[in-house]
Amino acid sequence: MDNPLLAAWSGPFRLPPFDAIQPAHFREAFETAFAQHKAEIDGIANDPSPPTFDNVIGALERAGRLLTDVGAVFWNLAATDTTPELQAIERDMAGAFSRHSSDISMNPALFGRIEALYETREAIDLTPEQRRVLELTYKNFVRAGAKLNDADKARLKAILERLAGLSTQFSQNVLADESSWLLLLDESDLDGLSPDFRAGAARIAAERGSPGKYGVTLSRSSAEVFLQSSTRRDLREAVFRAWASRGENAGATDNRPLIREILQLREERAKLLGFESFANFKLDDSMAKTPAAVRELIDRVWAPALTRAAEERTQIQAMVEEEGANFTVAAHDRRYYAERVRAKRYDLDQAALRPYFQLDNMMAAAFDVAQKLFGLRFVEQKGLPLYHPDVRAFDVLDSDGKHVALFLADYFARPSKRGGAWMSDFRAQHKLVGETRPIIVNVMNFTKGADGAPTLLSLDDAR
Repeated sequence: MDNPLLAAWSGPFRLPPFDAIQPAHFREAFETAFAQHKAEIDGIANDPSPPTFDNVIGALERAGRLLTDVGAVFWNLAATDTTPELQAIERDMAGAFSRHSSDISMNPALFGRIEALYETREAIDLTPEQRRVLELTYKNFVRAGAKLNDADKARLKAILERLAGLSTQFSQNVLADESSWLLLLDESDLDGLSPDFRAGAARIAAERGSPGKYGVTLSRSSAEVFLQSSTRRDLREAVFRAWASRGENAGATDNRPLIREILQLREERAKLLGFESFANFKLDDSMAKTPAAVRELIDRVWAPALTRAAEERTQIQAMVEEEGANFTVAAHDRRYYAERVRAKRYDLDQAALRPYFQLDNMMAAAFDVAQKLFGLRFVEQKGLPLYHPDVRAFDVLDSDGKHVALFLADYFARPSKRGGAWMSDFRAQHKLVGETRPIIVNVMNFTKGADGAPTLLSLDDAR
């Protein structure tokens, strides 16, 4: 069959052909891309000419375009709109990518050419940018095991492959617990919940096959608003416990055994590379540099933070007692009573603020700020083939009307999307071979408004 992932993407904005891509296309595309990248790496490593920045570092930067393109589509879809088929491929590809990466980082001929450049960098005419890329490339290869002996390389390669598989399974377990959990409510269970939350909850229940009910999910914009607003302490406890125990339930999605193995393998990895602990390894190329520096900062923050938390707990407990309740405040009470304390002390009601933070208006405000600060305009593009009906596309133009990027807004929670908020790209900007403009995706997990009604955000969502 024709594989759209392996054909030139000639549609508008050179978007991936989402309307033609099927899960079955990915394995073939990855196999082809891995083979192509391996051939490119072999060519760089075995080049008989003396190493230069362009024929080593520049060539490495230019290599793997197909793998980058196919991977960008796959990993973004796996995070935002996954399926059982994609998850099975994800588990297999986690190990395949790890092996492929290790084969590159542990290639002695390739590292020899990188090391030769690194050791003579003072004598080479490099721009500051080139020098920085060379230094980072060298350090990344060393951190990936390039200087280990053959036995340690083999062990590190096995560790990295196993860690890739464990991390993938960990994420899939959390998503499984989050997407499968649903609290169905009746009309009598809705006290304290705003009209827009009720409308969104009714839509959730209907989509999950329970019309006439109201659904609360473990998406943050559903669970957190419920914890802030519901007067039902028993239901708040149920939601909080489910939220806090994702990946910690007995059975196939229990992440506790995975965590133990991940910690053990991370420690072994760090020691193979000459570090005292994984924390030392992880921080070595960061601003903090050492665990001691991190601990010093935490210790400086901890005492005043603990004092402030104790003050807030006292205020919340006082509010509980003032309202005639007879219990010691628990974790599932904090958000609800913190809102009540805030309303009493500052006359601030987050539920009353939500109508002022309509999603479309907040997007327009963000775009307006970008135009005033940077001269950018966001022009919505209707009718493009995108990966989900909820995704919206905007052509980003500079002050001269020149195309800068394509911006994809994927803002609504769904069972096929992992929790959280993040930015990613389907195509990164670069000038390695001509000028390539990016396709950026901004991902949120807001609860979608009822049909025809605007999506309202909390103050935290808007921030």
